Amino acid sequence: MSEISKLDQNLIIKKIDNNTVNLQIIDNEMLMSIVGQFDQNLKNLSKLTSTDVFFRGNSITCKGNKESINVFCEAIKFLIDKYFLTKIIEKEDIILSVKKNTEIETSNVKSFNQLIKTPRKTVIARSEKQSAYIKALKENDIIMSLGPAGTGKSFLAVSVGVTMLMEKKIDRVILSRPAVEAGEKLGFLPGDMKEKVDPYLRPLYDALYELFGADKIDKKIESGEIEIAPLAFMRGRTLKNCFAILDEAQNATETQIKMFLTRIGENSKLVVNGDPTQIDLINKTQSGLIKSKNLLKNIDEIKILEFDHKDVVRHPLVSKIIRAYQNKSTDDKD
Repeated sequence: MSEISKLDQNLIIKKIDNNTVNLQIIDNEMLMSIVGQFDQNLKNLSKLTSTDVFFRGNSITCKGNKESINVFCEAIKFLIDKYFLTKIIEKEDIILSVKKNTEIETSNVKSFNQLIKTPRKTVIARSEKQSAYIKALKENDIIMSLGPAGTGKSFLAVSVGVTMLMEKKIDRVILSRPAVEAGEKLGFLPGDMKEKVDPYLRPLYDALYELFGADKIDKKIESGEIEIAPLAFMRGRTLKNCFAILDEAQNATETQIKMFLTRIGENSKLVVNGDPTQIDLINKTQSGLIKSKNLLKNIDEIKILEFDHKDVVRHPLVSKIIRAYQNKSTDDKD
C-alpha cells in the first residue's frame, strides 16, 4: 500500500463553510499522537497557524481564513506522513509541519528519506539539507558541516556514529573539540582528562543519552568504545575502524583541522562541525573552519554542507534571531 493511499484512508477533510473545515483521522493511535498529551500539539498548531481549533472524538474542526486553514490542513497531512515513518510525533514536528507550508518549498516529509533508527527513537531528517547530511554521513569518509546552532549538525552526527557502533560496523566513536571557552585552558581546570573535557561536550552527551540511554552510553565510555578526547590529543594518532567527530570546529585553527583530518585510517569516518558565527578564539582570524572549507571544497571525496537559518529545527524564534544577526553582520560590512 502506498503512502498516498494510507493518507487517503486515514484522513477525511470536509469543508463546512468558507472559514471552517472538519478533519477526521480514522486511526486512533495516530490521532492521539497528532493531538498530543492534553491536546498540546493541537494548541501549538492553532497558535502557529492563527486558527481556532476544536477537538472532539476523532474529529478536528479548524476555523480561520482560507490561507491559514490550508496551512493547518497541510500540517496535519505532514504529521500523518511523519507518523507512518516513525510512529511518533514530537514537539519539533509540529513546528516543522507549519514551517514546511509557510516557506517556499515543494518537498514534504516523504522526500526526507534518510532515517536513523536508535534504541530509543527513530531520527528523521527534518529538512532537505538534513537529509543530504545524513546521506553524506553514511556514504562519505570525510564530512564538513557549517551552520548555526539548532540545525542538527552534532545531533545527527552522533546518531549515525553510535548507530554504526551498535551495529558493529566500527569499533569506536571519538568525540572531540577544541578546549576553548572564555579563555580557559585544560591545565587550569579541575579533574582528570574526561572531567576536564566533559563540560565542553555536554551537547553531544545530551544527544547520546536521548538516543541510546545513559546506562548504555556510560558502559560504552567505560569500555573505551566511546572515547572523549580534546583535539590536541589527536596528534600522532591513526584513527582506524572509528567514527570521529570534531565539534565546535570554528574554534580550531587551520593547522589543527588539518591535523585532525589527516588522522583518518582504514574504515573510518571523520566529521567536522562548526558555526563560523560563534568563534570564541581571542583572535578570531585564527579560526580555520572557513579556510579549510575553501581549501578542500574541490576534493570530491570530501562532502561539505552549509546550513542556514532555514534549516533550524528549534523554536521558530531561533531562526528569526539567527537571520537578524546575519543581517546585522551584512550591514556592518557595508
